[in-house]
Amino acid sequence: MRKMIALSVLSVFAVGLLQAVAQEEQKNKEPIAAPTPAAMAIANIRALGGHVLEIAQDDNRLEVAYHLTDGKVTGEHLAPLRYLKQSLIHLNLRGTAVTDADLTQLSDLTALTRLHLEKTKTTDAGLAHLQGLANLEYLNLYGTLVTDAGLKHLAGMKKLKKLYIWESQVSIAGVIEFKKTQPSTQIIPDLVVEKAKAEARAKALAEAQKLAEVAKKQSAEAKKLAEAEQKAAEASLKVAEEAQKTAAGEAKKAAEAQKKVDAAIKAAEAVKKAAEAAKKKADDAKTEADEAKKKAEAAKKAADEAAKKAEEAQKDVSRNT
Repeated sequence: MRKMIALSVLSVFAVGLLQAVAQEEQKNKEPIAAPTPAAMAIANIRALGGHVLEIAQDDNRLEVAYHLTDGKVTGEHLAPLRYLKQSLIHLNLRGTAVTDADLTQLSDLTALTRLHLEKTKTTDAGLAHLQGLANLEYLNLYGTLVTDAGLKHLAGMKKLKKLYIWESQVSIAGVIEFKKTQPSTQIIPDLVVEKAKAEARAKALAEAQKLAEVAKKQSAEAKKLAEAEQKAAEASLKVAEEAQKTAAGEAKKAAEAQKKVDAAIKAAEAVKKAAEAAKKKADDAKTEADEAKKKAEAAKKAADEAAKKAEEAQKDVSRNT
């Protein structure tokens, strides 16, 4: 039903355009050049809901986009593109319902440099219709059903710079094989590089895990050693405290002993002083005794002399009587 409506719209639009040209000719009495096939194609594309834009103000090359079109985009929507094959360089069919068969309409678009087919139902069979796009530089196959076999259809595209294959069915083996013929094409994501990165990350993770295990083991050993050292330190502290306690007791005993020694020394000094005083007294007494003895001897001598004199006197008396 939609196909019939689209064809009816195209027919009506074309007829209306031709009638407008005829009316303008009658009005001006001069023939007006009929619309070119390219102009007709652009009008048809816009009538079907597509967008046609010039690349730049001074660049009349075209960009056509159907990704914002409501409804199903079919081969009829793509048919007018054949009249733009000299100027159409960008085509966006992202998220549309185009089929592999619809893509046959693109086979003559040799000026095309960018093609968006992401999120479509494109398969390997569809890519076969793109082999003639020698100037294609960008191709987006994100989220399609394309496999390794489909990439073989792109092997001759020497100008292809970027190829998006994210969430497609392409494998690492397919990427490796494709790069043999298309080494200059950047594949996004590059499964080979991603695999190498994944392997490098896995290796780094394994090494990090190994280092973590070694560190964990060393940490456990260090903790065990620290606990042993702490236990030894606690034991040493306990011994030190006991030693300090013993030393304090010994110091107390030593202080008491020193106090006794000091008292003994003081007593000895007092005894010595008393002894010295007694010796002095004894010496003084001896001196006095020696003086007394000397005096006694002198007195005895005097007494003996007196007795002798008395005896001689007695004898003299006796003789005289």
